[in-house]
Amino acid sequence: MMTTNPTLEDYVRLFAVYGDDMGSVYLKPNDARYELLFEQAARLLIQRSEFNASLPAPFRITAKNYVHGEEKTVRHMSYPENRHFMLSDLYDFVMLKKVHHDRLHSPPRTPAP
Repeated sequence: MMTTNPTLEDYVRLFAVYGDDMGSVYLKPNDARYELLFEQAARLLIQRSEFNASLPAPFRITAKNYVHGEEKTVRHMSYPENRHFMLSDLYDFVMLKKVHHDRLHSPPRTPAP
């Protein structure tokens, strides 16, 4: 799953493992599955890729600081609600990119007669 050049599809597949709605992440603050998801997402975010470069810098910077053990970021992300907030925002952004991508690559609609 982890690639050296993450794409939109890598993120879509990663989130798909956890279900269609990341809104539920807030209902289970101590669910270890979401801690693993955060770790996986952070590792994807620190890889160089065209897709990652298209993501807002705060996602990439936070992931880089977290993975490299920057004390302030690690402490901040030690709280499940902070990890879940970032995951929820990342999920929303990825899904918006997916909708945009799908629209660009879908066949043109023919008008109804």
